[in-house]
Amino acid sequence: MRKGTTFTRFIIEEQRRIPESTGEFTLLLSSIVTACKEISDDVNRGQLINVLGSADTENVQGETQKKLDIISNEIMIRAMEWSGNLAGMASEEMETMYSIPSRFPKGKYLLVFDPLDGSSNTEVNVSIGTIFSILRCPDGITDPKEEDFYQAGTQQVCAGYVLYGPATNLVLTTGQGVNGFTLDQDIGEFILTHPKLTIPERTSEFAINMSNQRHWEPAIKRYIDEVVAGEDGVRGRNFNTRWVASMVAEVHRILMRGGIFLYPRDNRDNVTKGRLRLLYEANPMSFIIEQAGGSASTGRERILSVQPEHLHQRIPVVIGAKEEVERVHRYHIEMDKELNGSPPHRQAN
Repeated sequence: MRKGTTFTRFIIEEQRRIPESTGEFTLLLSSIVTACKEISDDVNRGQLINVLGSADTENVQGETQKKLDIISNEIMIRAMEWSGNLAGMASEEMETMYSIPSRFPKGKYLLVFDPLDGSSNTEVNVSIGTIFSILRCPDGITDPKEEDFYQAGTQQVCAGYVLYGPATNLVLTTGQGVNGFTLDQDIGEFILTHPKLTIPERTSEFAINMSNQRHWEPAIKRYIDEVVAGEDGVRGRNFNTRWVASMVAEVHRILMRGGIFLYPRDNRDNVTKGRLRLLYEANPMSFIIEQAGGSASTGRERILSVQPEHLHQRIPVVIGAKEEVERVHRYHIEMDKELNGSPPHRQAN
């Protein structure tokens, strides 16, 4: 006999703790999970059903789309539009927001998502995933505009991701901690396997694309120089580096064993404001990281406090173990003061 709490039971029991709950949010989560199961199946059978490779199209950011990017986006739209729980959606793969067709009932929530984060890894069988964030639609609005999605990360009702790897994992927060589930392929249900996830404050593992080093700001160069120096440097201990090129995989590793993930802004034309998207990448992942006891910063401010200005806004991201993120933040402040003529205050350890 299988043991463990199913995701369905978990969210129903959570719903019962809220006397005023209507069940609408529970149904919304169930629809998202169903869509992700379908995406997981397509990812697992990718080569067998000819859905790998480039679609020879570009998304709104000018990035070449993979076939699975488009397929995953269509799966999410198809699974969610009819549910009656949403007033609108926005996705990395769509230039503008998606309005719920008039033939379907509308709900009180907004959904933003990256249907397939890390899709460049599909041909090499490296872990990828889906990221999502649920927001409340402003009161009295049944036909939202894009501006209604521009909510700071602190306003998120729920955030989660599904990792498609050797196992399919669902990680979720509703602001009451972080829980992880693993898909039992035999019964088609997620089982609670990682309750109440927490991130150690101290870590010796970092993830950053070292090939961009020549473009970094001084604070990032200083931090990476220190951790690379290991026990021979000011930190006095060795660090290991990891880089998967999939934010879902990077964050999942941090939740499982600690670490820090950095995708900072730099001096390249397309990264001066950052690389990752605020609404459907940085915000949901920062919500999860903070709820697990970690920290999330642009390098200069808390990510969840940033006010969005458009759907596909990019932002620098430094997330993970609190001790390391706060160090990177401090270096930015110190070196900004130094560049502006104020005497720096340095603290090595």
